[in-house]
Amino acid sequence: MLPSGRPGAGPLAAAAGPLLGLLGVVVFSFTLPFTRIAVRTLDPAFVGAGRAAVAGVLAVAVLAATRAPRPPLRLVPRLLLVVAGVVAGFPLLTSAALREVPAAHGAVVVGVLPAATAVAVVLRTRERPGAGFWAASAAGLVAVVAFVALSGEGLGGVGAGDALLLAAVVLAALGYAEGGLLSRELGAWQTICWALVLALPLTTTLAVVSAAGQRPEASAAGWLSFGYLAVFSMFLGFFAWYRGLAIGPMTSVSQVQLVQSVLTIAWCALFFGERVGASTVVAAAAVLVCAAAAVRARVR
Repeated sequence: MLPSGRPGAGPLAAAAGPLLGLLGVVVFSFTLPFTRIAVRTLDPAFVGAGRAAVAGVLAVAVLAATRAPRPPLRLVPRLLLVVAGVVAGFPLLTSAALREVPAAHGAVVVGVLPAATAVAVVLRTRERPGAGFWAASAAGLVAVVAFVALSGEGLGGVGAGDALLLAAVVLAALGYAEGGLLSRELGAWQTICWALVLALPLTTTLAVVSAAGQRPEASAAGWLSFGYLAVFSMFLGFFAWYRGLAIGPMTSVSQVQLVQSVLTIAWCALFFGERVGASTVVAAAAVLVCAAAAVRARVR
């Protein structure tokens, strides 16, 4: 039986879900900066679809090598929801958005994703976080909304990049919740692999069409960034992330991802020379405090 974090479980077993979730988050924390680099010279549609297509080829190889059994037909609609959320929706929308906004800005906007994931989990499962959890998650959401309002022209001045990022958040939340549940039935790596394989005809077609419209040409940094997105952000990172969600509690593990905003902003400042304003730092710090409170909250 999977560790559940119940009082009777040992401390290592209780921490397994959040720790595996954190490992996935560290991998994901480079996604926005590397996407920002890739779309400087590559078409956003090619970056979003191409990374999923490459990951799909890797998934085919892994499934063939392990002779993994095909998922039951009854699970295919749920796998398609994962496809819509994390294989197609989030990569394509964030690739388009990061042509408009800096990666550090995007990191704080995407900070609303854990709260959105928690809502999706509650709607799909019997997990019922207490009032402290929702208070911490709501505070994190307020910090994100305040950041968007203050860094632009108020809420009425939210640009196209912010709208694309928020749409990506909604789709990703659905894909995370459904993927975590499927991982309890199929296994974590099997879930993301089968989702990538189901999406392969679509992602390959989109990548080929976008490449035909504009021949992909990029610097070494651009291709390396694209490679990271395909192998780590779209593939290996989900092995740990979905396993952590499967161990659960899913609502608590989902809040670990709030740390991603802080890590992403740190990478932007340290490695990519992106200017990080005071408002971004304050918003990220507020989100981090809210994440810590939400993870520690009790879940029924």
